[in-house]
Amino acid sequence: MKHLLKSTFGSPIALLINLLLAYIIYALARLTYVLVNYSYFAEGLEKADIGQWIKGSLMFDTTAICYTHIPYIVLMLLPLWLKETRFYHHLCKWLFVIVNAVALAINLADAVYFPFTLRRTTTTVFQEFSNENNIAAIILHNTLTHWYLFLVFAVLIWGLSKLYVMPRTDYRDFFTGKKRLGYTVKHLVCLAIAGVATVAGCRGGLQSGVRPITISNANQFVERPTDCAVVLNTPFALIRTIGKSNFEIPPYFASLNEAAKVYSPVHMIVPKGKSNKKNIVILIVESFGREYIGGFNKDFFGGKYKGYTPNVDRLIEKSMVFRYSFCNGRKSIDGMPSILCGIPRFGEPFILTPASMNDYTGIPGLLSRWGYQTAFFHGANRGSMGFLAFSKKIGFQNYYGRQDYDEDPRFGGDADFDGNWGIWDEPFLQYYCAKMSEMKQPFMTALFTVSSHDPFVVPDKYKNVYKEEHLPIQKCIRYTDMAIGKFFASASKQKWFKNTIFVITSDHTNQSDHAQYMTDIGGFCSPIIIYDPSGEIKASRIDAIAQQTDIMPTLLNYIGYPTPYLAFGADLFHTPLEKTWAVNYLNGIYQYVKYGYVLQWDGRQTKAIYRLDDLLMQHNLVGQVKEQQQMETELKAIIYQYMYRMVKDKLKARLER
Repeated sequence: MKHLLKSTFGSPIALLINLLLAYIIYALARLTYVLVNYSYFAEGLEKADIGQWIKGSLMFDTTAICYTHIPYIVLMLLPLWLKETRFYHHLCKWLFVIVNAVALAINLADAVYFPFTLRRTTTTVFQEFSNENNIAAIILHNTLTHWYLFLVFAVLIWGLSKLYVMPRTDYRDFFTGKKRLGYTVKHLVCLAIAGVATVAGCRGGLQSGVRPITISNANQFVERPTDCAVVLNTPFALIRTIGKSNFEIPPYFASLNEAAKVYSPVHMIVPKGKSNKKNIVILIVESFGREYIGGFNKDFFGGKYKGYTPNVDRLIEKSMVFRYSFCNGRKSIDGMPSILCGIPRFGEPFILTPASMNDYTGIPGLLSRWGYQTAFFHGANRGSMGFLAFSKKIGFQNYYGRQDYDEDPRFGGDADFDGNWGIWDEPFLQYYCAKMSEMKQPFMTALFTVSSHDPFVVPDKYKNVYKEEHLPIQKCIRYTDMAIGKFFASASKQKWFKNTIFVITSDHTNQSDHAQYMTDIGGFCSPIIIYDPSGEIKASRIDAIAQQTDIMPTLLNYIGYPTPYLAFGADLFHTPLEKTWAVNYLNGIYQYVKYGYVLQWDGRQTKAIYRLDDLLMQHNLVGQVKEQQQMETELKAIIYQYMYRMVKDKLKARLER
């Protein structure tokens, strides 16, 4: 080896050995990623074709390594003998170490973020948190709580620097014109070969018809969408989503009207007589998954599961709830358009795509034009998560955040700031109640809570009340549940209370410690609770499927909203149980829930279909279910309608040809 490293081919040989080290770094980063999130991948590992996982991992790692090492490859193979010095190769070494240190840091950091999204992080994360000024503190907190990842990082980068191989070629060995020409020709050939290999690696192959591989290609190597995160790597996910188009009209139908024969999101209102202009209050509770709520788990865990939400459990007993209810995304910015506009997430978060500039509205915009007062409440800083801009876009007349709370002398001001995201839920919910009592009826409001969010802390005065449990979030869920209980205690004393419909849901789910909530569909199990203190909407547990995008049509139809509107959901009060449905998107796979099944579709074909009561998604029934073809046709129509309307800016209720 020493002889080879001293030869004319010293640099190419060292390059190949060092690139092999890069593959080892990516492999160890992946192993750490899996171990940190093992509970999410355990079932997939049991069923996995490990050979396919390795094949997929190598393909995506090759692409990431090729992209990130282009400068290093060029510098190592530059056909100039004068570069063969110790100083030059030390520069190459530290370029290599820095590039791989950054890639490793990104992969390890994403291991912490995975439970919140069930996917590898993409470039939209920079837009998602572009308005936050507390990210440094959050990163520091997670560094301290996941110190072992810092240790892994330090050990691997130390090992990389020690194992790095440097050429031993010396420019003084090429003292004749013939030797210099030979060096130049050989390195030009190596550079040409490396160029072709790098292009192939970046694209995922050179064979005819191969386009650059994307995140969705991971599905061909795994059985479950969640497991895509194993074969992918985060540098690849970031690189592949830079400046990419988010929406493309699929060739499923010839026109919008053809698709509408199967499904249309346009809700045509049938006059039902006198309108019922009740107030509407929507509580979007951060990370409030069904898993944490005892009232939604009575049929599971031997009937002994109590959960962490005694106040919400008591509210459920007086409300209409749905046995199978789902969120339409995995991020806070997915929940807003789904709940308030009836727009689910397909691909990247809707708010972060160019389509967010399209002409559309939501519940507040429609009701504002119908005589309602509307307001949005979020205890964080103005602009946080982009909610201020989005609330204005969809028609909220007013926005109240942390700064507005601070200016109200009736409350504790900035002393109630949690130090991370915003005002603690308990005082901010009381502020919310007080502000609604100042509004003219009918009104429509929505509130987004903040306390049950990473870094998962509770106020000092409650630290001995809500102690650490199995998961960090669970004490925060107990705290927020208490805050909700106090909110309803205060609201029940207000004049507007019995003339109000309350909806409680979550933006998405979060940390889990039960296998049935770690599956591809289990990660979308959010509550939908409809509470009417007047009793007009009867308390009941409906054996139906519900999703966030159903909230808008359900409420608008109930109050008798008089004109057509667009929402990708159903009126839960008037849709037969067998026709209720839900849809969401995970790692390039659409999940369509209907007829008692969960169908997983990759845009071209069905990958799997499971019974909805197969809680661990263990029995793939693809090709064995008579409803499969019908579900495929319906899902195609939903996707076509969505993509067409996004691309063509048709998100208003107009009939197009």
